[in-house]
Amino acid sequence: MNRINLICLGVADLKAALHFYKELGFQTPEKSEDPQIVFFNNKGTKLELFPIAELAKDMNLSEPPKENKAFNGITFAINVKHEAEVDELIQKAATLGGEIVKPPEKVFWGGYSGYFKDLDGYYWEVAYADSWKFDDQDMLIIE
Repeated sequence: MNRINLICLGVADLKAALHFYKELGFQTPEKSEDPQIVFFNNKGTKLELFPIAELAKDMNLSEPPKENKAFNGITFAINVKHEAEVDELIQKAATLGGEIVKPPEKVFWGGYSGYFKDLDGYYWEVAYADSWKFDDQDMLIIE
């Protein structure tokens, strides 16, 4: 059972988050302009958007977490096949209302990466390395 099937992000504004991720290139079969929940089909996993108040209820929390701008120690990563894709995706996130946390640059581990924060404060790394290999599902192969 060594797998992650879903990653759920609790979001303040589902419509805005849906637009943000669709414009970044995430694909969903969702057609409604005002959905209750959204699933994006990724190769290997699914990304879910769910209203944060409803997520808190589902977890039996008395109230949803307060807006927290502090880094909570979790990042998500998009690994790309070309260095230029890092720049493009980071800039696209910024034009959609995300915040560039760290502009793309050559990094200590030999690759090229940058970070952005989405509309709800979730941190995403976009990274490239010329030594990387991907499987037939475009998942990064780590040996």
